Amino acid sequence: MLTRFRDYGFIALGTLLQALAMDLFLVPNLLSAGGVTGLSQIVNYYTGWPIGVMIIIANIPLFVLGWKYLGGHRFAIRTIATVVGYSVLVDLLSPYLPKHLTDDPVLIALYGGLLNGIGMGLVFRGQGTSGGTDIIARLLGKWRGVPLSQSYLVTDTLIVFAAGLAFSWTKALYAVVVLYISGVAAEIASEGFDVTRVATIVTQRPQAVGEKIMRDLVRGVTMWTGTGMYSGEARTVLFCAVSRGEVNQLKCIIHEADPAAFVVIGQAHEALGEGFRPLKP
Repeated sequence: MLTRFRDYGFIALGTLLQALAMDLFLVPNLLSAGGVTGLSQIVNYYTGWPIGVMIIIANIPLFVLGWKYLGGHRFAIRTIATVVGYSVLVDLLSPYLPKHLTDDPVLIALYGGLLNGIGMGLVFRGQGTSGGTDIIARLLGKWRGVPLSQSYLVTDTLIVFAAGLAFSWTKALYAVVVLYISGVAAEIASEGFDVTRVATIVTQRPQAVGEKIMRDLVRGVTMWTGTGMYSGEARTVLFCAVSRGEVNQLKCIIHEADPAAFVVIGQAHEALGEGFRPLKP
């Protein structure tokens, strides 16, 4: 119950921020938000029809498909809560918000994209979905194996192209900046700033290296045996995850225990479990 309450709190705050981004920055300055919202902006420009109402109407057939193929009741409830809440707020807040904060298109794109992306990320943290092209992308992935990134690229490119025809190509180029900033902000808001490093260590002294890492860094180490393709000899491989600030200390530890070790240090998207963030939804 507490988790569900937290999730809907994230969704509510996220939809509010997205609505503010639309009404304060994107709609008054004719910058497309991409997806169904961007399409609704274009229709609104020519007809004056409320953007929020059109977002709901456009999402109705997608709700049906999502219910049937993407998770039934759980999917539909959170999606409806997000889309309806967002659509209502876009139309409800619009008359009461200032329409001209700045003339600088860079600031408009920056803050509009940032606010929209943070809102989107909070919705994702609440396990919600923004509907629209998000549903289309997931369906394409399920039916045709199309990666989500490619689906979003195609749909958003088409909407931005249409916005270029409707508003101007300069506006369309700034809309691309908005989409990029929104994507980065959404990822940070939904998953945090933490960056984890993972180290793969090939060593002839696995016991010394592993024990020193566990003792000095208090990090777990996993060991397995591999085979060198060139030499054909068995090699011991160690694997461990550390925080970004522990990388230099890790390298010093490995060098002290085995100066001849071969080390590859990469960036992990996320680390969950003992010593890191808890493994929970």
